[in-house]
Amino acid sequence: MFGTLKTLFTGANARAEEQLRDTFSIELIDQKIRESEASLKAAKLTLASLIQRQRAEIRQIANLETRTADLLSRAKEALDGDREDLATTAAQAVAEMENELTVRRQSLERLERRILQLRQSVETANRRIVDLKQGAMSARATKREQTMQRRLNKHLGGDSPMEEAEALIARVMEQDDPFEQSEIIKEIDGDLGHANVADDLADAGFGKRSGSSAVDVLNRLKNEK
Repeated sequence: MFGTLKTLFTGANARAEEQLRDTFSIELIDQKIRESEASLKAAKLTLASLIQRQRAEIRQIANLETRTADLLSRAKEALDGDREDLATTAAQAVAEMENELTVRRQSLERLERRILQLRQSVETANRRIVDLKQGAMSARATKREQTMQRRLNKHLGGDSPMEEAEALIARVMEQDDPFEQSEIIKEIDGDLGHANVADDLADAGFGKRSGSSAVDVLNRLKNEK
């Protein structure tokens, strides 16, 4: 039983998390973009630091090469002047600088490889962030459209203001006409009181009508001519 409850609880949490992510999807996208931009900024700072070290190494190497060439020239002159002692001292210094040059050149090669790799990573990350921002714009537009569509569906769905208005119009139009009801009541009352029987007999030629009719008026006008 506990295993089943744990499974149900885990499923409920997953659904709640998914619903929360859907509700705040735009906010989450913006946050992830900010985090990516922060990582890109840190990578750029690292790249800048490596480039600084690279340039410093290049300057150090150039300086050592200049000093080495100068000492070699002086050592040769010392040998030509029979000052082997001075030439030996210069040769020792040149050997140490050549060893340092070897180390610095190896360090420069490693720096250049790291710089190349990091520069490629920075360029790739920058392109992806640009794509993410464009995707975020599309996602915001889509989210607005979905929100508007849901609102429209709500108004077009059951118990919407439109349907309520349509029902009210139909209710008014289906109500009985009071004037027509009044005329019908008069006819019913006349039938109940036999008020129309005499007029019906008069119209058939038996006796006079209880009141004047349109036919009587027309006949009177004809007789006056």
